[in-house]
Amino acid sequence: MASLSSSSSSLISPTFLQNPRNPFKSHLPKLHFHHLKPQIPPLKFAHSNPRRFNAVAEDTSVATADPSSPAARRLYVGNIPRTVTNDELQKIVEEHGAVEKAEVMYDKYSGRSRRFAFVTMKTVEDANAAVEKLNGTEIGGREIKVNVTEKPLATLDTALLQAEESQFIDSPHKVYVGNLAKTVTTDSLKSFFAEKGKVLSAKVSRVPGTSKSSGYGFVAFSSEEDVEAAISSLNNAVLDGQKIRVNKA
Repeated sequence: MASLSSSSSSLISPTFLQNPRNPFKSHLPKLHFHHLKPQIPPLKFAHSNPRRFNAVAEDTSVATADPSSPAARRLYVGNIPRTVTNDELQKIVEEHGAVEKAEVMYDKYSGRSRRFAFVTMKTVEDANAAVEKLNGTEIGGREIKVNVTEKPLATLDTALLQAEESQFIDSPHKVYVGNLAKTVTTDSLKSFFAEKGKVLSAKVSRVPGTSKSSGYGFVAFSSEEDVEAAISSLNNAVLDGQKIRVNKA
């Protein structure tokens, strides 16, 4: 092996001999790197509660509705006695504001009152006063519910409900089914009664202009024997957690 001459060794820094891994000192400036954070402002929710975001949006849409529209003056009056007429209801509501029109809803198949009505007031102030004074009060021993009507259904929902209504096959052999849970659909009602007879058709009645169940429906059968069997077997039966009432329509 070749040895270093004295002249060569004089060129080697003593530091190299002590620390051969770092023989030279760099004079380059140190580089500093910083992670850039995207400047995205945090989402802000009402009252610092993200779950209330949708509710805030809904409240805004209600506040911007046209107060002069008929919907803002139209009241839903629910759970009224079957014997209450248009004139009687109008007289009751008129004690708290000017009434433009009162209309009790009747079923077109049975002709019986559907236990609810719509009352159009002359002004929004009259409507609000009627809701404040009448909601929760009693008519004929029944506690009524009074509120401004729900906003109209979307076009798609309206079309579906109209199709459901048109598909109902009327028959002289049918039953009225009351006290339905809000979760009962036309299909589940039909399936429930199909176990006791040949069901031609079934339908759950809806609050006009909404997809909300009225709490009752109709089931049409092919014979009177099927009607009698359904009444004897299913009256007071439990459907979706509620005892239903079944009688001839």
